[in-house]
Amino acid sequence: MSIVQKQNKPGDTSPVLEVPNCAACRQRHLSICAAFGEHELVSFDRVVQHKTIPAKTVLFEQGTMADFVFSVSEGTVRLFRLLPDGRRQIIGFAIKGDFLGTAMSDRHEYTAEAVDTIKVCRIPRLAFQSMLDEKPHLLKKLHEIAGREIHTSQDQIVLLGRKNAEERVAAFLLSYRERLARVFTLSVHIPLPMSRQDIADYLGLTIETVSRTISKLARDKLLVVVPDGIRILDLDRLTQLSDG
Repeated sequence: MSIVQKQNKPGDTSPVLEVPNCAACRQRHLSICAAFGEHELVSFDRVVQHKTIPAKTVLFEQGTMADFVFSVSEGTVRLFRLLPDGRRQIIGFAIKGDFLGTAMSDRHEYTAEAVDTIKVCRIPRLAFQSMLDEKPHLLKKLHEIAGREIHTSQDQIVLLGRKNAEERVAAFLLSYRERLARVFTLSVHIPLPMSRQDIADYLGLTIETVSRTISKLARDKLLVVVPDGIRILDLDRLTQLSDG
């Protein structure tokens, strides 16, 4: 396996990681890079910057210039907006294969922060826009990703507007399970790297309500809490609760 090392620009203090080149990347089929043929990856590899970002590090901040787009190759990223009164509304969690920073505006509309240690492929936005102009198949893949994001956003609207606390938590767990299945395999075990506060901020609930609800679901034998997340015990009942 060939190895390349991407150098930071002057003044850029973010970590530098030695990584396999794009053609050898095991996550490529999950991301926008899946649209590239082998020969196109050579050109792509000249502009992409592979980085490891520690937990709790801001990848980009709401309102700042959107100079780069990002493809997540490992870990989990919390996406949130700060409201005028200082409160935080989490709008989603990005996982392996997700693509960030493609808003129409030249400034980021939300903040992206690493939940745990993440690995990302960072691409200069101008270079990426040039690729879109030159490669219609890449634009088609981007539309596919955008459609997936719209579906996730619509799910959240339903969660916030039409479901009670138990239904919201159940729906979140099952929805996150389905997203993980796209990357790994469908399992009754659901790792939850995000905090209870993160889940509360996503579902529009308090942390106390989320904790009580998960404890109740455990008492009712729908799930069991494990060190890194939860394990589903009764998928049918959890699905019924999620559907309301």
